[in-house]
Amino acid sequence: MEIIRSNFKSNLHKVYQAIEEADFFAIDGEFSGISDGPSVTALTNGFDTPEERSSPDVKFVCQSSSIDFLASQGFDFNKVFRNGIPYLNQEEERQLREQYDEKRLQSNGAGTLSYVSPNTSKCPVTIPEDQKKFIDQVVEKIEDLLQSEENKNLDLEPCTGFQRKLIYQTLSWKYPKGIHVDTLETEKKERYIVISKVDEEERKRREQQKLAKEQEELNDAVGFSRVIHAIANSGKLIIGHNMLLDVMHTVHQFYCPLPADLNEFKEMTTCVFPRLLDTKLMASTQPFKDIINNTSLAELEKRLKETPFNPPKVESAEGFPSYDTATEQLHEAGYDAYITGLCFISMANYLGSFLSPPKIHVSARSKLIEPFFNKLFLMRVMDIPYLNLEGPDLQPKRDHVLHVTFPKEWKTSDLYQLFSAFGNIQISWIDDTSAFVSLSQPEQVQIAVNTSKYAESYRIQTYADYVGKKHEEKQSKRKWTEDTWQEVERKRLNTQCISYALQNHYYHTNSLTATSTAGKRNLSPSPEEADLEARISREISDTELEQTESCAEPLSEGRKKSKKLKRMKKDLSPAGVIPDSPAKLFEVPDTW
Repeated sequence: MEIIRSNFKSNLHKVYQAIEEADFFAIDGEFSGISDGPSVTALTNGFDTPEERSSPDVKFVCQSSSIDFLASQGFDFNKVFRNGIPYLNQEEERQLREQYDEKRLQSNGAGTLSYVSPNTSKCPVTIPEDQKKFIDQVVEKIEDLLQSEENKNLDLEPCTGFQRKLIYQTLSWKYPKGIHVDTLETEKKERYIVISKVDEEERKRREQQKLAKEQEELNDAVGFSRVIHAIANSGKLIIGHNMLLDVMHTVHQFYCPLPADLNEFKEMTTCVFPRLLDTKLMASTQPFKDIINNTSLAELEKRLKETPFNPPKVESAEGFPSYDTATEQLHEAGYDAYITGLCFISMANYLGSFLSPPKIHVSARSKLIEPFFNKLFLMRVMDIPYLNLEGPDLQPKRDHVLHVTFPKEWKTSDLYQLFSAFGNIQISWIDDTSAFVSLSQPEQVQIAVNTSKYAESYRIQTYADYVGKKHEEKQSKRKWTEDTWQEVERKRLNTQCISYALQNHYYHTNSLTATSTAGKRNLSPSPEEADLEARISREISDTELEQTESCAEPLSEGRKKSKKLKRMKKDLSPAGVIPDSPAKLFEVPDTW
């Protein structure tokens, strides 16, 4: 079923029902990505850190290569703008709801809501000299209306928002009873005020209609955000393939702007989506990486149809035609999400073969898949394979890497010439005047650094020195702005990730209740299944688990905050949210 702007409202209940009945969700945003540099390698450096790779990049721009790619895949650009479903992030929704609540409170007071504009300030505004004549003319027209026995309504000429505000403020004290004031729009989207003579009963009836209409408009404005919030509040597993961009865009567009700090980003993401699983990382990890050669989505879907995997059989509900994998529709977001879900099921079921006796079906709640939770694949990063949302990221030594600065005119051949005495090297460009150079032997690093001490056109330093100086600059800048921006930062952090309790209050009427009803599937593993799953921990050797100690660090402050938020969310979360479990039967390896 295709849901667009025109049928979104009428089918929203079906979406909620599907969320309630789902075992897991598969998502794909079809974000082709854009390059903000001369090449993709300039945008995504092989020696980026997770913080550099996740830094926010707020843009609304077009790039010919991305547009060409989407067009070649049949992307309908007109459909995006003509039939796209509206949405709001949390701050925008909060502001709208505050306006709505303020109106509702006023309607319960002295009955002055009819004369309060959405933009009216709490304090009266003195009428400027250049507007007094305009307001006097409006008052004169209203006096004529009230004296007339024939006319019941008065349509004022379209005017500016400021003039409408002055009209509302003037009428609120000059005519406390007997009229109803409303703002309407012409076909040309020009706003004008309509004044009607009404008795008190009719005034209240119109106010109730107006409030109901405003509430409907608010819900329409929130739009697709209601679906994202329902998915997040369900606490269920969300599957994606190479999903870092999907997660970042979803959090940014439907919740709040992405923070510059990596730990804050991790904390925010796990607050919104407590369980994420990246099938590209899963396929790149034991026990899959030795039997899966290509982890691109299309090739992965084909491989998982072959031995030793057993692809799931898909039955579509009546009225909901399914995609046919025999006729590929790659790079359509719905299709890509669909086959991502199929890939996850195939790989999850394969893990069941390690049980004794083997298990044909492994659910999305099985402990077997927990080691893959909240680890997002990082593309084009040489020695950090994934972003760990639940703890510190890997800290590679990079003791064989040099940071080199040089004139803008230099080319790759110049760098190869400079390091010709050091054998095989690998170059990763940072920008037009700097690059990382990887040597084959770490003991050659200091020799290379020494050769640049008296050089005038270039400079070489170790990777450790480069990171250290960059950290010092960051700390110095932070210290310089700390006093000035402390209060601003506090307010920003307070609005970044609205607490689950407040979020639950906002969406209580629309979110999914988890009452137990007859006929609902029991998604929790039985005691027998749990016992079978537990056995595998004694059957997989340390070699197969590929554990290393490179990530064994104390919990960071970001991690502590994350755990605190999760405890709070767990206490307030609706029934059906999966409890945390420490059991880990496979481990995502620290090195490939």
